[in-house]
Amino acid sequence: MKQFRRRTRICILSLLFLSVVAPILLLYESKGFIEDLSSFKGRRELLRLNLVKQEEGGGLREPILNIYKDVTFDPVVSSGSPVLGVKSDEPAENNDITKRNAGEPDAKGNNDVTKRNDVQPQERRVMDKKIKEMKDQLIRAKAYLSFALPAGNTHLIKELRLRVKELERAMGDVGKDSDLSKRAFQRMRAMENSLQKAGRIYPDCSSMVKKLRAMTNNAEEQVKVQKEQEAFLVQLAGRTTPKGLHCLSMRLTAEYFALNPEERKLPSNPDVHDPNLHHFVVFSDNVLACSVVVDSTVSTTKDPRKIVFHVVTDSLNFAAISMWFILHPPKQAKIQIHNMDGFDWFSTKYDPPNTDGRDSQDPRYTSTLNHLRFYLPDIFPVLNKIVLLDHDVVVQKDLTRLWRVNMMGKVNGAVKTCQGHDPAFRRMDLLLNLSDPMVGKRFSDKVCVWAFGVNVFDLQEWRKRNLTNVYNQYLQLGKKKPMWKAGSLPLGWMTFYNQTTGLDQKWHVHGLGYHSGIKQEDIAQAAVIHYDGVMKPWLDIGIEKYKTYWRKHVKFNHPYLQQCNIT
Repeated sequence: MKQFRRRTRICILSLLFLSVVAPILLLYESKGFIEDLSSFKGRRELLRLNLVKQEEGGGLREPILNIYKDVTFDPVVSSGSPVLGVKSDEPAENNDITKRNAGEPDAKGNNDVTKRNDVQPQERRVMDKKIKEMKDQLIRAKAYLSFALPAGNTHLIKELRLRVKELERAMGDVGKDSDLSKRAFQRMRAMENSLQKAGRIYPDCSSMVKKLRAMTNNAEEQVKVQKEQEAFLVQLAGRTTPKGLHCLSMRLTAEYFALNPEERKLPSNPDVHDPNLHHFVVFSDNVLACSVVVDSTVSTTKDPRKIVFHVVTDSLNFAAISMWFILHPPKQAKIQIHNMDGFDWFSTKYDPPNTDGRDSQDPRYTSTLNHLRFYLPDIFPVLNKIVLLDHDVVVQKDLTRLWRVNMMGKVNGAVKTCQGHDPAFRRMDLLLNLSDPMVGKRFSDKVCVWAFGVNVFDLQEWRKRNLTNVYNQYLQLGKKKPMWKAGSLPLGWMTFYNQTTGLDQKWHVHGLGYHSGIKQEDIAQAAVIHYDGVMKPWLDIGIEKYKTYWRKHVKFNHPYLQQCNIT
């Protein structure tokens, strides 16, 4: 009797154990079925893969078949390189094409490539090998799913969907093989088995190749469209005034006109016309940018009492810029604000270039301030020498030494770029139409070029050579036929051709508005750093690591900047 009860107790306990364990096992085994049910919701994602419709007998858009060898490349990527299609006054379409010299052949005839070229890419390729294989498996699986597999193979479709989900979860956002878990490698092997099954059931390789090539072509088209949209948005952002700057300008303008007429003028000083002092000129419609240029120049000079700043602006921004310097006059230095609408002679001498069609919205064509720099002898008739600074520069060292530079009888002193490895290098034929007989005869694409930003002008030589008249002649010829691309830079190259002397490279480092690969030691040694390009430091699209040099000269504690959320 005791033995019977014991057996009954064991039997009951066994049944209880099975009632607990069996549902767990069943749930684990039915996981694929549950996921198959949820996969109906993701059907739209699978349909997106079939971006190119297959039609019987053709109609499939295919790219030219190119077979690339698996060779080692040394990637030199500049994340801040100019964006394709973005235009600026200092054009950003000058891609830095880095030239590399191969090593001398050894006794066996093999080139001795540097260790960086030989080891680093190899390690990177080995490190990412499994990741690439997994991505390839996902593409192949989705390609199979986009086909109608032969009837009676619904289990394979379910299996492929399950493998895709498992592999995607196992990969996650991992970018290195070393970060993959053991489970990911198991999923990879399971996926390979499922792909082999699909290959046996659907052996039509030509259709698979067609589909994959079509998918690749379609992806390339989408990337191209996205790049064009990105270029347009960057260009648009570069031309748009930020809300904070507009707010600051409006507040300063309102305060300016709230003053009595006698309070609106800066302290008069006869020394602003003294040719023996060091004169700087800035053409700008941006009050914050002007303040940075003036503050950085004055703070780095040894004797601010010998500095005279001339800010030339338009009537729309004259009040705001004047009010700013009434509130924050430069220490010991002298400043004069000029309203270009007050130049009575300008309307008779300057005939703006054509602004028809798409160019009518381009500030390089419509901004008169860009072209006003060619009338410096008329603006400052009593001065002999002046330094032109763009409003997107930051001065880091004393610039008064520029007055001791030997101009060698030339009119313009500027940093020249002649090297192909310089990110600012651009050939003259990039902006000038040298195919035109007259242009090709007068100018050569072999000469070194320069850029506006930091320029020393000998105004006496300028007047002797009557270069303002030369500028006007080229401006009028450009209306009759295409001789140059947008902006005042090509006109500067033509006007000051053979009239420019080179300055030391340390005077002017530019490219901070489009090139993120500038060396820190070059920036540290530069007298002036230039944010040329569309990525200005006051814009959100500016290169963040370069903004520090500009921000340290901005008065963020000013109440107007705080009220306008300029941070």
